[in-house]
Amino acid sequence: MSAAPSSAGQLPGGPSLPQERRLVTAIPGPKSQELQVRKAAAVPAGVGTTLPVYITRAGGGVVEDVDGNSLIDFGSGIAVTNVGNSAEAVVSRASEQLAAFTHTCFMVTPYEGYVAVAEQLNELTPGDHEKRTALFNSGAEAVENAVKIARAYTKRTAVVVFDHGYHGRTNLTMGLTAKNMPYKHGFGPFAPEIYRVPVAYPYRWLTGPENCADEAAAQAIDIITKQVGAENVAAIIIEPIQGEGGFIEPAKGFLPAIAEFAKANGIVFVADEIQTGFCRTGQWFACEDEGVVPDLITTAKGIAGGLPLAAVTGRAEIMDAAHSGGLGGTYGGNPVACAAALGSIETMKELDLTAKAQRIGEVMLGRLRALQEKYDIIGEVRGRGAMIAIELVKPGGKEPNPEATAAVAKACHTEGLVVLTAGTYGNVLRFLPPLVIPEHLLNEGLDILEGAFASL
Repeated sequence: MSAAPSSAGQLPGGPSLPQERRLVTAIPGPKSQELQVRKAAAVPAGVGTTLPVYITRAGGGVVEDVDGNSLIDFGSGIAVTNVGNSAEAVVSRASEQLAAFTHTCFMVTPYEGYVAVAEQLNELTPGDHEKRTALFNSGAEAVENAVKIARAYTKRTAVVVFDHGYHGRTNLTMGLTAKNMPYKHGFGPFAPEIYRVPVAYPYRWLTGPENCADEAAAQAIDIITKQVGAENVAAIIIEPIQGEGGFIEPAKGFLPAIAEFAKANGIVFVADEIQTGFCRTGQWFACEDEGVVPDLITTAKGIAGGLPLAAVTGRAEIMDAAHSGGLGGTYGGNPVACAAALGSIETMKELDLTAKAQRIGEVMLGRLRALQEKYDIIGEVRGRGAMIAIELVKPGGKEPNPEATAAVAKACHTEGLVVLTAGTYGNVLRFLPPLVIPEHLLNEGLDILEGAFASL
């Protein structure tokens, strides 16, 4: 680690940024602290900050702050910059579009970029059936529109979601989300006709992980059948790997069982791939792992290299159920964001980011499982590809340990490693490095993590 800022401070961000950790001040540094004071005076307290270092440029596997510190990035803006910050194809395509026009509203005078993104998503998402794609601005907006489309198609109203699930911060998606604090507390009442059922959480399934898939599916189906009525359900919505809930990967067999139940009962099966999509798990989409083909799939985050864009992609007959004018939005499918998405998809293909995610998973799982052997507060290491987590517990059992989780995260931040926490119980460290992170930085970040555990 160098002792002073390099000439990197004069360089643009993106792939050209030196791929090194560099600490020249305490974290956060004095300039970041000054900006944090300004934030407190200008921004509501409800807009929290995980690590108050103010970023001036980023690229590859690092983010650089106003004080000249270069930090290793294990967050990717919550799985957004899968292709890295300011990826070349994203910048070039978006810049060209910026110079041409920034907005017309696709619902007024359309443009090719929207159509081209829809064509790409129709091709890339699971299943070889005829598809349609509608574009929006955020993951929550995509989920809301998936519900609208499912209700229009089925003429039903009920929506089924799962324990530990997260689907957004709007009124409807808060209702769909399981966790109260910080997402829902004090913001109700929420939308009606939402029903929550168990998910197959292997680590915490009372009769053991070997029974988890069958028992959880049976319980979920029993609740839907007896308490809701399958004939009343418009949609079942699930994250193939739950994100904010703690990177919970449902036990093998659970997702296919729920999808089959949905199909048998005329229910629209919606895969929320907002955090798992676009090569993050070592496949283009996480539901491919068990061959599940959703009726609708919602995407956002990694779709456009950092620009706001989201989508609902699905079976043509379902997507076409909404009446003309029933879907859309002023900014939905913004032309600059569409250009960025085409650059992002191009980058994923050219760099084979599914393979890079798999390699990240191999490195991280190996290192983290070795760490688990040393520290009994690590209850479980889990995840796929570059979507990895460790769940922390009190020694000798499975009681959640949010205090240790916060302490480890703080120690990592102090040493220049951006990490995120998650989990219904606040006891999960989650790792979402950019898929283009150099392996030396990946290992250096894991060294810092190991030192954080050693310091407890």
